[in-house]
Amino acid sequence: MSIKSAISLTLIGSVLLMMLLSGIDAGGIAIYWGQNGNEGTLAETCATGNYDFVNIAFLPTFGNGQTPMINLAGHCDPYTNGCTGLSSDIKSCQAKGIKVMLSLGGGAGSYYLTSSKDARQVATYLWNNFLGGQSASRPFGDAALDGIDFDIEGGTNQHWGDLARYLSRYSKNGKKVYLTAAPQCPFPDAWIGDALKTDLFDYVWVQFYNNPQCQYTEGDIKNLEDAWKQWTTDVNATQIFLGLPASPEAGGSGFIPVSDLTSQVLPAIKGSAKYGGVMLWSKYYDNQSGYSSAIKNDV
Repeated sequence: MSIKSAISLTLIGSVLLMMLLSGIDAGGIAIYWGQNGNEGTLAETCATGNYDFVNIAFLPTFGNGQTPMINLAGHCDPYTNGCTGLSSDIKSCQAKGIKVMLSLGGGAGSYYLTSSKDARQVATYLWNNFLGGQSASRPFGDAALDGIDFDIEGGTNQHWGDLARYLSRYSKNGKKVYLTAAPQCPFPDAWIGDALKTDLFDYVWVQFYNNPQCQYTEGDIKNLEDAWKQWTTDVNATQIFLGLPASPEAGGSGFIPVSDLTSQVLPAIKGSAKYGGVMLWSKYYDNQSGYSSAIKNDV
């Protein structure tokens, strides 16, 4: 073998090793879509190539015998069965390898579970109407979502673990039902802290905003870093994500400028074995700021 060939092979090996090592830390971006009719369609959201997960927001009415009702702001009217057209969008996202979840709850809504039986009934409803089951009145048509996101920010903290257990049992039917959650960064989360102890959640995107005691402040990463270490140590999920507002307007506090995120915050947390990436609220604000495009290569 010539010296030139040996050098070429060494270079190729170095490049492959660098790609392998960089891939270990490589994370994805999760986005919330559905709460602003001016944010573009779901299919357009997935076509950007920026996102690995899309959480359809929200199902804000369910539990305690209420008729469950989705709310997708200006996108479509569920009261006239007007959201079934999302079926083709969901399938186009999934064809790109993007997981599409239905997000329960949100900051405003009428939702709570009164008992384990109530949780089981909600799980059955979700399976039949949004996941792999069957119903004559599926709000998104025949597309089967990949799982359920728990964005519980009100009601009570009771029986969310029961709901997670009932939903997870449907994974035995063939297609896995992914469970995700969006707790606040103060640990443990006031609403779903107990539910997270079930160890059934695949991806947990912790909201590191609107919580000054555990979010980033300019030049000071300690509060965020301490909270990140607690979440990644004490929550047995497959991956933990850094949840952020996609623009200063998207949250009351906690927005991290791109340069600070890429130079300070991500290097401090990406070493965690549970690091999954970044979650952003929301597609509308991401459109305004271009945040996901700016951070994508660093996540």
